[in-house]
Amino acid sequence: MSHSPIPPTHPPLWRNRVFQIVAFADLLQQLAIWTRNIALLFYVMEMTNNDPVAVSLLTMFEYLPIFIFSFIGGTFADRWNPKKTVIAGDTLSAISIGIIALCMMSGLWQAVFVATIVSAVVSQFSQPSSSILFKRHVPEEQVGLAVSITQGLMSIFVIVGPIIGTSIYTMLGIQYSLFVLIGLFLLAAIIQIGLPSSERSTESANSTIMQDMAEGFRYVKRNRNLVVIAAIFTLIGLAVGIIQPLDVYILIERLGLHKENLQWFYAVSGIGMLLGGLLAAALSSRVQRFAKTVMFLGLLILAASIAFEVLSRWVFVTASMRFFVGITEAFLQIVLSTFMIKLVHADYIGRTNGILAPLMTGGVLIGSGAAGVLMSSTSLMTTFFISAALVAAAACISLQLSFPSGQMTNEQETKAGMAKKESVPTM
Repeated sequence: MSHSPIPPTHPPLWRNRVFQIVAFADLLQQLAIWTRNIALLFYVMEMTNNDPVAVSLLTMFEYLPIFIFSFIGGTFADRWNPKKTVIAGDTLSAISIGIIALCMMSGLWQAVFVATIVSAVVSQFSQPSSSILFKRHVPEEQVGLAVSITQGLMSIFVIVGPIIGTSIYTMLGIQYSLFVLIGLFLLAAIIQIGLPSSERSTESANSTIMQDMAEGFRYVKRNRNLVVIAAIFTLIGLAVGIIQPLDVYILIERLGLHKENLQWFYAVSGIGMLLGGLLAAALSSRVQRFAKTVMFLGLLILAASIAFEVLSRWVFVTASMRFFVGITEAFLQIVLSTFMIKLVHADYIGRTNGILAPLMTGGVLIGSGAAGVLMSSTSLMTTFFISAALVAAAACISLQLSFPSGQMTNEQETKAGMAKKESVPTM
């Protein structure tokens, strides 16, 4: 046996020290991220007289590192001590923001773009480490609840993040907003000092980076569930990307509302995401037992919600569909994240995340690029139907998933995806 057997009973999740620290650090990081996003957005708009090109560059610099550094960061996350990685990540973020603040005080305002790039790059190294910590230190039956709570925090900030970020920027301005960022990242780093240390595996210590990368691709290729999830990620990314830029046209063309009302529909979607996170937390044990059915039905509901949203001409119906889309997206995201942690061996979490995450992001960007062309050449309704069809296709593909008894043991993981390894270090 490669892992010590888990005792039959465990303390409540809220008493787990690793969960407490990771959840609180995530809370601080989400607050910092939204403060950064809003402050930099408003500042760039002020400095460029609302230049859409400059604003779009911020988005590009936020997503581009995912393609370049996601797999590299995941590979290093598998090799490095996760405690040191998350502490170093937040510390580097604070230092980089401090340097950017000094540059801006000297009149070099374009440094804000560098801040976005550095923060996005660092996150590609530190984010997988949180999943590794959950895998190693949270009992398997509590992983679903842990992921639900941390994802729920993100959903809350979808609602309150813009409000908090706007308030901080309005009251303090760009320079003091950056100082707030430094404080938040440093506080997160200090809190994470309390995490337990984890040693690198012997194989990782003796292998090269290129060997680890190649083994990561082989691991995903050999694991049928991961191949299926990769296809689901790609299709969902394309579907979301196609309709994301066109939300405003639902209001204008179908409901006859002004574009300024879009914020209220985003708020409804954010509330749905929060409820979806709570629902996933409450049903985590049942979800594990009926994994394939939950995934299939969830994707079908998402597809139907997208189709009904574009068909509706009533504000209440459209808002209801946005609400259901928010619930379903959050629920599916948590279910998939839980599967990833439970089904992937601890030594491969970083690389697996680094391979799969860019598929979703790439799908969103490709879909967003095609959205305008699709709508111009067909219609708004046809474009939304194409998005719904892609999600329905993902639902059909999800039937290829196989979860023995709702979950997979470490020994089954090893046989399915680690043919070269016969044992792993005891945790």
